Amino acid sequence: MLLEALSARTQQWRHGYDLMKETGLSSGTLYPLLMRMADKGLIEAEWCEPARPGRPARHAYRLTAAGVALASEAEETGAAFPGGGAFA
Repeated sequence: MLLEALSARTQQWRHGYDLMKETGLSSGTLYPLLMRMADKGLIEAEWCEPARPGRPARHAYRLTAAGVALASEAEETGAAFPGGGAFA
């Protein structure tokens, strides 16, 4: 679900909260997945300054070229999407 959500807009930076809402994953599941994906070079993460003063900075995430390739491969084989195995 996470790979599918990130691959829907590969060049757009996505915040964890938005990804939680879209995927239905809890923070205890989502953030460890994001960290593992970053460690494997599948996503990049950066700190984003708050849109309004007084708000905390947030991490944003997007797929790397390797992540886009994995998402494309998974889509072709059905591995990343509903009923499709390891990434579902």
